[in-house]
Amino acid sequence: MYEPIRTKSVVHRVGAAAETSDYPQRSRVEALDIQLAGHLAALLAVTDELGLAESAAEIAGQVERLRGSAPARAAQAGEAPNAEALHQRAHDLAARALLVAASRADTTVAILAAERMDAHAAALESQDLAGAL
Repeated sequence: MYEPIRTKSVVHRVGAAAETSDYPQRSRVEALDIQLAGHLAALLAVTDELGLAESAAEIAGQVERLRGSAPARAAQAGEAPNAEALHQRAHDLAARALLVAASRADTTVAILAAERMDAHAAALESQDLAGAL
């Protein structure tokens, strides 16, 4: 039933150890920085769309610290018509940022992400209560 593999692995054919040094190598910390900055930039976009200027400024500061440059931002909108979906999306993005910040041991971003999760959870809860009335 089991047929043995007859060809060599692609990994062994593609390159020797000398060729791998031609590619840029990132450390785990650099990779986590990139991932964290990406999650925060996505959270920033949703926060801007919700019109939460103060929170957006805090997030933008952390993205700038991680990337070394200010993030690109869209014009701030007012309260969005689909605020419930945006709050849910922001909550999810903050949770992802919290996980990466914890892996990276970045306490500042972890606290910021946890605060944003709480704020968006409270906003969702208040919308649920308003919808029930």
